[in-house]
Amino acid sequence: MIASVFNSLGLLQRNLVLTGLHQVRSKNYLNRPRLRNPIWFVKKERTLHDDHLTPENKTFVKEVLHSKFGPPAIIKGVLTYDQKNDISSSLINTEELPPVQWQPGLKRTGVIARKIGQYPLWKKDGTKIRTTLLQIIDNHVVKYIPPEEFKPAQEPRQRRNWRKPYGCLMVGAQSMDPSLLTKEYCGLFKDSGVMPKQHLCRFIVSPEARLLPGTPLNVTHFRVGDYVDVRGKTVDHGFQGVVKRHGFKGMPASHGVTKTHRKPGNIGAGGNKARVWPGTRLPGHMGNRWRVLRGLKIWRINTKYNVMWVQSGNIAGDTNGLVYIYDTILPLRKYQEAPAFPTYLQTENDSYADEDIWHEEIHNFKHGSITFKEE
Repeated sequence: MIASVFNSLGLLQRNLVLTGLHQVRSKNYLNRPRLRNPIWFVKKERTLHDDHLTPENKTFVKEVLHSKFGPPAIIKGVLTYDQKNDISSSLINTEELPPVQWQPGLKRTGVIARKIGQYPLWKKDGTKIRTTLLQIIDNHVVKYIPPEEFKPAQEPRQRRNWRKPYGCLMVGAQSMDPSLLTKEYCGLFKDSGVMPKQHLCRFIVSPEARLLPGTPLNVTHFRVGDYVDVRGKTVDHGFQGVVKRHGFKGMPASHGVTKTHRKPGNIGAGGNKARVWPGTRLPGHMGNRWRVLRGLKIWRINTKYNVMWVQSGNIAGDTNGLVYIYDTILPLRKYQEAPAFPTYLQTENDSYADEDIWHEEIHNFKHGSITFKEE
């Protein structure tokens, strides 16, 4: 009798396997937040030692650094390494690149910005808009990788076949002192003509949108009225329960409830499943995930401090956190007219270097809102 029972159990298990009712794991790793640098990122910080340099030696070291990496970068509204007011240091010679006309489907580079706060704007009809201020912090092109050399990072068992060959632009933000960095990290900026940057990011671009190393990327890369996609990392809250992580109500504070005030309760373990379904809302790590908001409209631009007002109140990240801005991929909000392609090249004769650019539907605070006519 025992043998017949085991035979029937084996037959049942075989039938479950054949019908696909057995448990199948989709992946062999957990979706934990990644707290490490990408594979192409070299070691940045080095061990600092007191070299006991005299002021004359420090001046000589700075002269050597400037001759090797170029003059200090131009920063608008951002205090970084050796800020200067000479605008000629951020201008480059673009005669090597032939002019390319923009066409739908070409992919431009993005920029690295800092989320500095929120601010309301009002339309001329009185409608209030919540916007987020994003400041583009000292962006320069560091390196261009052609399509034949660019190998994007891939997940395990993932194959990516590009319909069109794309290149890659390495963009850096916020200059810093090279003496605080390792030799390997400073080697990334050897031929770029700019000081080493504190933040790096790679943007996939079309070969027609390539830029020379050292090209500055300012807020004029975009225009008022354009739609952008903003990518940021949510605030890291660590391991949290279901009340804070998923907004559960919790159980009563009294009347027979014992030590289960903030617990999730029963998740339904009966039936044929006898397991926890994927996607069940349970305690776990909260935050520190990449999130992308698409189709955000630019309502205002300040070219003096490289700040743009983007329509949104829930861009991922904390105040002073980094975000990455791209041209939107939404079909109905893509460019209908040619943008600054491959980017806006700054000149010495800019007429609106210190002006605000407002959308035509936004009320300018400098203008009056009430007018009186004399009869």
